[in-house]
Amino acid sequence: MQKDFDKWNEKKKTINNERELRLYHAREIWWCSLGINVGAEEDGTGEKYDRPVLVLAGLSRKTCLIAPLTSSGEIHKMRIPIGTIDRTKKENSVIISQIRVIDTKRLIYKIGFLNKSIFETITKAIKDLL
Repeated sequence: MQKDFDKWNEKKKTINNERELRLYHAREIWWCSLGINVGAEEDGTGEKYDRPVLVLAGLSRKTCLIAPLTSSGEIHKMRIPIGTIDRTKKENSVIISQIRVIDTKRLIYKIGFLNKSIFETITKAIKDLL
């Protein structure tokens, strides 16, 4: 599939220039403009190039560590199931192999919080990678 990097670049300029920083906390789930990325890196979808993400940690007022979510049913040790989110009625997983730092301007709106015990399972799985 051909990726339209030029269209995403225009959207990215708007995000950078017009969005304000978002206040966030670890364990929150947000819709996020992830954009179009290289190769197998997880892309956003639709006109906003967005997808849900889990905030893993705050790094500063302007940046945070996130992991994208997927509703794909693929079973893999790098995909930790978390249940349904955002009224989609689809089971979701956190893709821990796709952890990255983002600017908080990419965050669109908060969906909710992840259960503390599930979050601890995810952070343990991440630590076991290292």
